[in-house]
Amino acid sequence: MDKKKTESEEILAENRGEDTLFQRRENLQKHTSYASERMQYEAIRNGQPERIRSVMQRELDGTPGILSKNQLRNSKNMFIAGITLFTRAAIEGGVPEETAYSLSDGYIQTVEECMDRESIEKLSRKAAERFAREVKKYGNPHYSSAIDRAARYIHLHLHTPITLEEVSQAAGISACYLSRMFRKETGMSIVNYIQKERIEAACNMLVYSEYTASQIGEYLCFSNQSYFIRIFKKFTGMTPAKYRKYTLS
Repeated sequence: MDKKKTESEEILAENRGEDTLFQRRENLQKHTSYASERMQYEAIRNGQPERIRSVMQRELDGTPGILSKNQLRNSKNMFIAGITLFTRAAIEGGVPEETAYSLSDGYIQTVEECMDRESIEKLSRKAAERFAREVKKYGNPHYSSAIDRAARYIHLHLHTPITLEEVSQAAGISACYLSRMFRKETGMSIVNYIQKERIEAACNMLVYSEYTASQIGEYLCFSNQSYFIRIFKKFTGMTPAKYRKYTLS
């Protein structure tokens, strides 16, 4: 029974695909080109927020896909397809997988709350720019494999205490050698790098979440609020409260 059902669904999908192609030919409709998608992909992969902004504002060189008969649902489905493209481009551009997939999940959850096509299109543009900025931030710094493993370990454990021994184990080299090589390749000590990563995470949380500064500092393993504020000011030049107010104004 299940096999017959599967075969029936496969035939239905094939027939719908053929019918869509027929309808587009009859109505002289051309699907949005691969070249157009490729421009978006390359702008994100190369970490070019300004370029992706101009690419996303261009008039489409075809008509969007038909993923649902309901217009709003179709727009949401097209958005999800686009986010998949953005996510892969960002990962190729050097953004850690966990960061890229977390952004993807967040945007997909958000689009479900959109009630019209205009808000979905606006969210899509913002998402594309955000992914491009993440690539620009992480880039491909050309670290050695050991330092790259160390950096990735740090990025994935910002919410827990991090020791030099743990990072050196993840990197596969001795703690002493790691400290020397890490400073040589990144230009900063491991302690400063961890602080920088935690403050960047805090900046994102201040802008894209409703957590208080106190909750964010605790989540990112700062021993107390005053220490969190001091390190935050060291990297941004302002307090968490001012940063949130400034970026959201």
